[in-house]
Amino acid sequence: MLNNIGLPGLLLIAVVVLVLFGRGKISSLMGEVGKGITAFKKGVKDGTEEVEKAAADETRDLPGEKARDVTPAETKDKV
Repeated sequence: MLNNIGLPGLLLIAVVVLVLFGRGKISSLMGEVGKGITAFKKGVKDGTEEVEKAAADETRDLPGEKARDVTPAETKDKV
């Protein structure tokens, strides 16, 4: 049913919404939608940065920490 609305149908819906709610109400609603989108993008960016920082913290070498040989002694003797 909604697959064949087309441009004229969308324009008709926009006009009906404009008449029902008024220009001021729709303008403020779109402003709130814009603020929501901006906040969402900021949250995604902050989350991505936090994940990247955590990954970098896990992989960086800590001072005084070096790789040590954990091979069992019996295996070392055979090699």
